[in-house]
Amino acid sequence: MSTNKIALIVGASGIIGSNLATELLATNWTVYGLARRPPQHLDGLHPVAADLLEPAALEAALADVNPTHVFITTWMRQDTEAENIRVNSALVRNILAVLSPKGTVQHVALVTGLKHYLGPFDAYAKSGTLPATPFREEQPRLDIANFYYAQEDEVYAAAERDGFTWSIHRPHTIIGKAVGNLMNMGTTLAVYASICKETGRPFQWPGSEAQWHGLSDVTDARVIAKQLAWAATTEAARNEAFNIVNGDYFRWSWLWPRLAAWFGVEAAGYDGTVRPLEAQMADDADLWRTMAARYQLTVPELDKLASPWHTDLDLGRPLEVMTDMSKSRKLGFHVYQPTEASFFDLFAQLRDDQIIP
Repeated sequence: MSTNKIALIVGASGIIGSNLATELLATNWTVYGLARRPPQHLDGLHPVAADLLEPAALEAALADVNPTHVFITTWMRQDTEAENIRVNSALVRNILAVLSPKGTVQHVALVTGLKHYLGPFDAYAKSGTLPATPFREEQPRLDIANFYYAQEDEVYAAAERDGFTWSIHRPHTIIGKAVGNLMNMGTTLAVYASICKETGRPFQWPGSEAQWHGLSDVTDARVIAKQLAWAATTEAARNEAFNIVNGDYFRWSWLWPRLAAWFGVEAAGYDGTVRPLEAQMADDADLWRTMAARYQLTVPELDKLASPWHTDLDLGRPLEVMTDMSKSRKLGFHVYQPTEASFFDLFAQLRDDQIIP
């Protein structure tokens, strides 16, 4: 067993961070999990409670933590892209500045996403244009404000200063379990389907025609966890950016009825109108509380489970979106996950954990 791999996961309570913690703990890492409310249920995880925007408190919380590898898997949603840039570059800058004097950091991994290629939603939704798909890592940055670029630049500057290597990871929509997560399509759809089953409502496709008929892909949280661990320990992966998706393509017109069938509800597809989930679920908080009591569910607050605004952003895109995985494949990362199973595994886990009926 190697004793020199000490991970600090920034955003350990999130959908990526919690799955990464599980992955690293299973492979003999020492793992510290930083969050405002770090998870307490992961056996072996050392929780670190801190606010990334308060450097003095962050320094105190990390006084005895000397990581070799840092995984930045979190961001804070703001009202404007200018604020996104200000806040989300600060959180990267703060964590790396606090760790800098220790001199222990060998590698920093940053998770961003496909908005690297698309730009913020407002930009591509209004223009209706996008770079050529599938997205490839060598495509240049867009000439547009983007907090992902600001975060990357903070990592590059700190790497130059402190001499560590880095990797950037660009997932599509993450499918996996996390409660209280801001962007959680899989759990949102599970909760929505459960409400449809309870009320007899059809499982209505909420998104655009382009997304319904076009090709898409997603990222299983377990797959990105494996890529993060791989890149952190593989020489060929140093100082590189990587796309990360399951490795298959699908059309929602194919997948949607299969998701409906898992719950035993009627699937309703694209009918010429975008029907956002945020509107469909706007009045369901009391209903969910009632369902939670009836079925002894563990989370009665709908807004802790469902993030319909984020699912609407993804499924409402006026274009198809897919990602090329050749780069990390060529370097030896061969993990593959069928997308249908990503959803079904998640649904089964949510049911086992009494999060859905």
